[in-house]
Amino acid sequence: MTGNLYSVIRDRMADPDRVFIETGDGSICTYGDLDARSAQFAQALVDLGVKPGDRVAAQVDKTTEAILLYLGCLRAGAVYLPLNTGYPVAEIEYFLGDAEPAVAVCRPQVEERFRAIAATVGVPVVETLSAEGRGSMVDRAAASSAFGVVERGNDDLAAILYTSGTTGRSKGAMLTHGNLRSNAETLADVWRFSADDVLLHALPIFHTHGLFVATNVTLLSGSSMLFLPGFDLDAVLGLLPRASVMMGVPTFYTRLLGSPAFTRDLVSHMRLFVSGSAPLSPETHKDFEARTGHAILERYGMTETNMNSSNPYDGARLPGTVGFPLPGVEIRIADPETGRALPQGDVGMIEIRGPNVFKGYWRMPEKTAAEFRDDGFFISGDLGRFDDRGYLSIVGRDKDLIISGGYNVYPAEVEAALDALDEISESAVVGLPHADFGEGVTAIVVAKDETAVSEDGVRDALVDVLAKYKVPKRVICVDALPRNAMGKVQKKALRETYADTYG
Repeated sequence: MTGNLYSVIRDRMADPDRVFIETGDGSICTYGDLDARSAQFAQALVDLGVKPGDRVAAQVDKTTEAILLYLGCLRAGAVYLPLNTGYPVAEIEYFLGDAEPAVAVCRPQVEERFRAIAATVGVPVVETLSAEGRGSMVDRAAASSAFGVVERGNDDLAAILYTSGTTGRSKGAMLTHGNLRSNAETLADVWRFSADDVLLHALPIFHTHGLFVATNVTLLSGSSMLFLPGFDLDAVLGLLPRASVMMGVPTFYTRLLGSPAFTRDLVSHMRLFVSGSAPLSPETHKDFEARTGHAILERYGMTETNMNSSNPYDGARLPGTVGFPLPGVEIRIADPETGRALPQGDVGMIEIRGPNVFKGYWRMPEKTAAEFRDDGFFISGDLGRFDDRGYLSIVGRDKDLIISGGYNVYPAEVEAALDALDEISESAVVGLPHADFGEGVTAIVVAKDETAVSEDGVRDALVDVLAKYKVPKRVICVDALPRNAMGKVQKKALRETYADTYG
């Protein structure tokens, strides 16, 4: 049997008349449509010169056609490279230059700038795909004939997702057909997905959560999705009565709890609420259960590994924990320096081994080798512990990673942009508790020569060089940053001093 993930999807495909996607405007894509149209996208890519193993980059809005493009890449044996729509075009040059895609697909409004960058880094083809599901890529697909499925092995690449580093350049996590298939199959089983389910999908699809967890699980279980372009409170409240499952980031749930229209009766029919991509506060977990009678199921995953653990479907879903290792996935708590397994209850580095763990970082063999132990365990960078019942808790994150609204923000990147501003001498960026986003990106800065620093001015200056979610929500000016005897900025002290910044 082929290792191509699409072959598995096709083998399990529901009744061709069954709805796969229904969008907010009522447009329908059935499973029959999905199979026929993804074949056309695959043929269009091949006609553009895409060969098995070639990369196809896409910075596009969330549409049914974007999902069909992803599936077309799988069918053609190409490697799908989704790019965050929040990245300014100026950030795209690195990704295109590093991945060297055969085709790049962008939104029509940035086509001219995209083409200029593509020409600079040697990307031969640029196509467009709009927020309305139109564009040159769609036109090419509509004019194409049917296409089969290219044979791929379990170890062949299906996707590359870039994840920022705390220092240096972004890393492309290489995910194989086997990685994606094994994880989606496991999640569909442990979360009890069936063809009767309807998933309310308000997540982005350039991210593991929205693309590989939500979409792949839906496809492999033959269920349906109510597909929103993003999280809109009124739209979600209006569609919840038609859904059986919702996947979200903690921000979704805090916003729902803030609405008096979100009641127990509204969700009495729901089967499951899942949260991930950022820590869910115990307070939100408890408030949600008190309001609705539903205990949110929190799980733990990473770009490099997909999902690693989950609170149980049956059994206690404990606030502040991410449950048990998924079937087939090994998780250990280890000494960060030596990799020696630590006793139960001790805090240490979370390390993971299993079919879900990525192949390595694109064109970074030394970095890949450094992130794996000799016995194959991946060093996550997250600190955690197992309690006496076997539940895993994440107690901290190595290297000061910030997760804001479900997105990873690495301070070094934001600090570099701040320090490049004329009025700033030095900066430190930390994540502070935020009721809506989980953590708010916060800049503590020192001015040059007593130059006045305008908070709004600094934020405005960063808009064109950083994705919106990376721009600090607050900029706080101080005389000096706290440092230890070795001269290292004490970010723990900053987090403690400014912990109440967001109330």
